[in-house]
Amino acid sequence: MINGQPLTINWANQNIPAILEAWFPGHTGGKAIAESLFGDYNPGGKLSMTFPKSIGQIEYNFPFKPGSHADQPSEGPNGAGKTSVNGALYPFGFGLSYTTFQYSNLTISPKEQASEANIVITIDIANIGNVKGDEVVQLYLKDMLSSVITYDTQLRGFERVSLMPGEKKVVKFTLEPEHLSLLDADMNWTVEPGQFEVRIGSSSEDIRLKGTFIIK
Repeated sequence: MINGQPLTINWANQNIPAILEAWFPGHTGGKAIAESLFGDYNPGGKLSMTFPKSIGQIEYNFPFKPGSHADQPSEGPNGAGKTSVNGALYPFGFGLSYTTFQYSNLTISPKEQASEANIVITIDIANIGNVKGDEVVQLYLKDMLSSVITYDTQLRGFERVSLMPGEKKVVKFTLEPEHLSLLDADMNWTVEPGQFEVRIGSSSEDIRLKGTFIIK
């Protein structure tokens, strides 16, 4: 596909064995597409937007506020029967590879921290497939309880890692106070005390590891 925005490609998703999103690749795009299709290059890109299943879901985006993407019930006075269209076709951060990656050993240090200090997060990422590949490790953060409504989760870090078959690397993220801040009812940026959940994954919906820390 050569396009500049998300498309509703449900039929292709169900019937075509492989889809390559090329966006607008420029004058060398033909060579890049051919190398990807024939396996000379292992793609590692991730979507920077959400692909909906239907134009009726628009605006379907990331990040989102709690409840804004809630599924429509199939029964009841507001039910949709069997016509309801729920969920993303491809979520934010989605992307496939010719190899497989394994996530493990999430560490969060410290588990309790002051609002003006940093939190350090590390994970192990391993290529357990048979070919060299790149994985974009994504860190999402959820504020478990806040004084105002915040996004369900927010992307707070990502790292592209190149791995040979069987190779393992440590990926490190540092959460700074600005990554935890919100705009409160008085329109001031502040870091509120409470619990935060760290989510590490291959996309916004493919979360492999979870952990928590507390801001005092």
